[in-house]
Amino acid sequence: MKNVFLAAVLLTVALPAGAQVGVSINIGEPGFYGQIAIGSAPPPQLIYPQPVIIAPAPRYVGVPPIYLRVPPGQVKHWRNYCGRYDACGRPVYFVRDDWYLNRYVPYYRGRHGDRREYRRYDDRRGYGDHDRDHDRGHGHGRDR
Repeated sequence: MKNVFLAAVLLTVALPAGAQVGVSINIGEPGFYGQIAIGSAPPPQLIYPQPVIIAPAPRYVGVPPIYLRVPPGQVKHWRNYCGRYDACGRPVYFVRDDWYLNRYVPYYRGRHGDRREYRRYDDRRGYGDHDRDHDRGHGHGRDR
């Protein structure tokens, strides 16, 4: 009985781990927030002139600042959100949305190619009837 209970518990714990949903958002898409690699891009327009540092940690001493695009509410309450970007204790510059959308995104796409996926959905292409038995029996009428 203990083995059956243990197996049921392990199975219950293992099932959600296998059901992971992957979401991919690329630079330039409306929902992208996160670190931006400036490189040789045009100089960013910043929200604050000085980098913001929350909870300085010794491991980040002398580390160059990172540039982030974050939603406006997160900039105001950065202390609550820095962990989401692994940026607590690091010097952070927040880039302005207008610079990101009008200058950085075109620069990035010109350098890395436009990686947006354009999909055309066509319900007639390759789906078939998925064995739904649309003929409904021998005489193609309703099966009762």
